[in-house]
Amino acid sequence: MRPMPATAAIMADPLYLLLTWFSPAYPVGGFSYSHGLEYAVETGEVADRDGLTGWAEANLLHGTGRVDGALFLEAHAAASGEDWERLEETAALGHALQGSAELALESRSQGEAFLQATRAAWPAGALERLSRRATYPVAVAAACAAHGIPARTGLRAYFHAFASNLVSAGVRLIPLGQTDGQRVLAALADIVDEAVAGAGSLDDAGTAAPFLDLASMHHETQRTRLFRS
Repeated sequence: MRPMPATAAIMADPLYLLLTWFSPAYPVGGFSYSHGLEYAVETGEVADRDGLTGWAEANLLHGTGRVDGALFLEAHAAASGEDWERLEETAALGHALQGSAELALESRSQGEAFLQATRAAWPAGALERLSRRATYPVAVAAACAAHGIPARTGLRAYFHAFASNLVSAGVRLIPLGQTDGQRVLAALADIVDEAVAGAGSLDDAGTAAPFLDLASMHHETQRTRLFRS
C-alpha cells in the first residue's frame, strides 16, 4: 500500500480531524494529569459521582474553562486572519494566565505535544508560525483555524475532551465504575454547551473558583501522587 501524501491531510473532514486530535491515541499525555482532582479526592471534597460532576462543572464554567475558552477564540481569530503577532501575544498570555505551576506544566506540555504531532501528521502553514511553547488551547485553536474548523465547533470538542479527561481521572481516583463515569459525562453535556456559549473575549478571561487553584497548589506537595497535576 502506498503511503498517503502529506498534502492529503489538509483535505481531511473536520469531524475526522477533531475525533483524531481528541482521541486517547493522540500523543498529548492527557491521561497523566488530574487538574488538581487528585488532591480533592484525597481530602474528601470529591467522593462520588455527584461530586465529580460538580468539580468538572466548576472547572468548565468558573475555572480553567473560562480562561481556555477566551484564549481559544482569540488564537483562532488571530490564526484565521494570519495575524501572527497577535497569535504570539495570545500564546504568551496563555502562559501568564495559569493558576499554578502544575496547571502551567499541564497546559504547556500538552500544547507542545499537540503541536509536534499535528505538524508531523496534519501539516498546515499556520502551525509553523506558532511558538513551540504554546499552551494547549492556543495550539488546538491554531490547528482548527488552519484546517478550516469553526472556532466554536473546535472549542466544543476541546471542552468535551477536557471533561472526559477529568472523568477518566475521577473513575480511577475515587474510584467509580465505568458506567458511573459515563453518567457523569452525560450530565455534563449541557454544561459543555454552556461553556462554549459563554466563552468570550480576553477581557472576560478570569476564574472565580479559588479552591480549584488551591487544590492544584496543594497537589504539588501531596505525599502520594498518581498524576502530574
